[in-house]
Amino acid sequence: MNYKYGLRAGIPIALGYLSVSFTFGIIAVKYGLSAWQAALVSLTTVTSAGQFAGIQLMSTPGLYLDMLISQLTINVRYSFMSISLSQKLDERFRGIWKWLLGFFITDEIFAVAMTRRVVTRAFFFGLSTLPWIGWTLGTVLGASLGEVLPISVMSALGLAIYGMFVAIVVPPAKENRSVLLAVGIAAAISILFTYTPILKNVSSGIAVSIAAILAAVVAAILRPLPDEEDSVSEGSSPSEDTERKEAAK
Repeated sequence: MNYKYGLRAGIPIALGYLSVSFTFGIIAVKYGLSAWQAALVSLTTVTSAGQFAGIQLMSTPGLYLDMLISQLTINVRYSFMSISLSQKLDERFRGIWKWLLGFFITDEIFAVAMTRRVVTRAFFFGLSTLPWIGWTLGTVLGASLGEVLPISVMSALGLAIYGMFVAIVVPPAKENRSVLLAVGIAAAISILFTYTPILKNVSSGIAVSIAAILAAVVAAILRPLPDEEDSVSEGSSPSEDTERKEAAK
């Protein structure tokens, strides 16, 4: 039951990944990878920005140090996401399962999982299944068929992931001012890193990590969440009761 619920929650992410990885498939072939090589990269990596940066460096042999530095800076934010999400895992989510969580974690999967009071193994891997398939399938389709589509269509497909982020962030931000505050701070910091002359030279991975950490710290100081004991004493909402029942399954 919990796995099926996770599958349903992962459908919008999978659709967004399908379009974005389509673009990656096209670029991968452009840089000399075959369709199956591009698919293998997506199957074993699942990191959009890291893959786009990686294939560019792969086209120039010998840049191993550059590859290491770029991948560390781009993907370091996933470490913070995994640490944060680990606070919501149920007691059965341990050992090798945590390693798998680290593999599947992405911005969108993290955002959806963090809306849960308790994250079970079944829900998380249900949530991860379709996005993983969508990311790989989109890469295959892009590598195989991308050259047939006009540039205007490809540009439209590239916007899908931004719409997905909006759909994930806006509903909880409308209901919770603490979330709205964190989102506003993160957006302001991201704008600084995009347009400030010195800061815009910082890699996107580091910029995202800094924005997330600072936004979380400021929001935690200005609008801290009540202790779990306080929230329980005040009574649980129906949605929380439902989540606890699902976690027990």
